[in-house]
Amino acid sequence: MENAFKLGSKGATSQSTRTSGMSGIWYVALGATLWGLDPLFRILLLKSFTSAQIVFIEHVLLAIYAVPVLMKYRRTLTGKLSLAVIGALLFISWGGSAIATILFTAAFSHGSANAILLLQKLQPLFAIILARVLLKETLPSKFFAYIGVALIGTYLLTFGLGLPGMGLKDLGTISCLFSILAAVLWGGSTVMGKFLLQKKLDFPVVTSLRFLLALPLLTIVLLASGDHWQLNGSSSGLTIIAVNLLFQAFFPGLLSMLLYYKGLSSTKAFFATLAELAFPAVGVCMNWLVFGQKLTIGQLLGFILIWLTLWFMSRQSNQQG
Repeated sequence: MENAFKLGSKGATSQSTRTSGMSGIWYVALGATLWGLDPLFRILLLKSFTSAQIVFIEHVLLAIYAVPVLMKYRRTLTGKLSLAVIGALLFISWGGSAIATILFTAAFSHGSANAILLLQKLQPLFAIILARVLLKETLPSKFFAYIGVALIGTYLLTFGLGLPGMGLKDLGTISCLFSILAAVLWGGSTVMGKFLLQKKLDFPVVTSLRFLLALPLLTIVLLASGDHWQLNGSSSGLTIIAVNLLFQAFFPGLLSMLLYYKGLSSTKAFFATLAELAFPAVGVCMNWLVFGQKLTIGQLLGFILIWLTLWFMSRQSNQQG
C-alpha cells in the first residue's frame, strides 16, 4: 500500500497541473466558499432535526446524484480498486466526512472553545506533511511565506487582534485531542482525495463514492445516538424544511464537493489545503452580513490576508505553467 502512495504523484498528469494550476486553486476556493453558506440552511434545520439526522438525510438525498453517476462511470473503475484506493476512499468518506465532524463537535462539550479553534488551525500543516510523505510533493518557492501569512490570517479571523485568553492547562484536555485528531483527518482527506484523482478516478466518481460510502457509518451513528424523529408543523412549514434540506444537500453539499475535487485534480495538495481557508473567511462574512455579528478590524485584516495569499498562490501556479 505504501508503494501505491509513492507512485501516486509520478502517475499524475503533470501537464494538467502546470496548465490548470491557477483555475484549480480557485475551484478549490470556490468549493470552500460554498461551505461557508452552510449555516444559512443548518440553523433552521436544527430546529427540527439533530445534527446526526441532518447529515444522514443529506447523504440520502445525495445518493440520488451518486448512484446514477456510479452507474454511468462504473466501467472506469475497472482495475482501479486496489487496497490503497479503497483505503483512501474510506478515509475521505468515514474519516473526513463523518468521524472528523463528530470529534470536532464533541470537542466543544469537553473544553475551551478557544483552545479547540486554535489547534484546529494546524490542519494545513498536517496536510502539507502528509502530502510530502505520501505523495512526494515538493514545496515550491515562497511556500513557507504563504502558509505563514495564511495561518496569521486564520488566527485573526478567529481571535482578532487579541489573545485567545487561555492557559496551558486548556491545551491538555481531551477536547484538544479531539480537535487535533479532527484536523489530522481533514488534512488527510485533502491528501487522500488528491491521491485518488492521481489514480485517474474522475472527480464526479470520487465525489459520489465519498457520499455513498459514508452512509453505512452514518446509519450506525444515527442508530447509536437514539435520536427520536420529531417533525411537526403546518404544510407550509414542512415545505420550507424540505426546500432547506434540498438546498443544504445540493449546494453546500454536492456542488461544493464537485468544485473542490475538480480543482484538486489540477492543484497540489499543499496549495489546496490553503485554498480551503476560503471557508472560514466566508463564514466570518456570513456571520456579519446575515447574523449581525460584529466584524472587527482584526477579522477584516485576516480576511484580506487569506484572499491575498490565494491570489499570490494562483499567480505563482500560473507562472510555473
